[in-house]
Amino acid sequence: MTTKFDDITGVLLAGGQSRRMFPEQPGGGDKSLRDLAGKPMLAHVIDRLGPQAGRLVINANGDPTRFAPFNLPVAADTIDGFAGPLAGVLAGMRWSRTNAPSATHIATVSTDAAVAPPITTVAEAPVAAAHAEGTIAAAVLANADLSSLE
Repeated sequence: MTTKFDDITGVLLAGGQSRRMFPEQPGGGDKSLRDLAGKPMLAHVIDRLGPQAGRLVINANGDPTRFAPFNLPVAADTIDGFAGPLAGVLAGMRWSRTNAPSATHIATVSTDAAVAPPITTVAEAPVAAAHAEGTIAAAVLANADLSSLE
């Protein structure tokens, strides 16, 4: 099994409320837009995941225009009530099915994790998952080790 970058839709999970980081703001704020080393954390994630995926989409709730500088589509959760990161994964899967129908996989990355796996690691994850019976997903850990999830 060979996975090409075009087979992968990168889903950038930015849909959280960040209430712990922004306790003074009712409803939270956007961690992904916080500056890290001179640019927003989201920009770091895009720089790392972009070359590893055929298409990128930002999963975020609220006003999508705040992400306009990144020139990427924004898909809101399809489940109401800030249901958590799995709602973002579902929104990314649904977006990919409609907008990137040739994609066979999605890769999700939290946008407050500015150090994504190195290039080519994401494409290797489906291969690792395919070789483990009963595996439905593969997680790429920060140290670039591959782990299967059953």
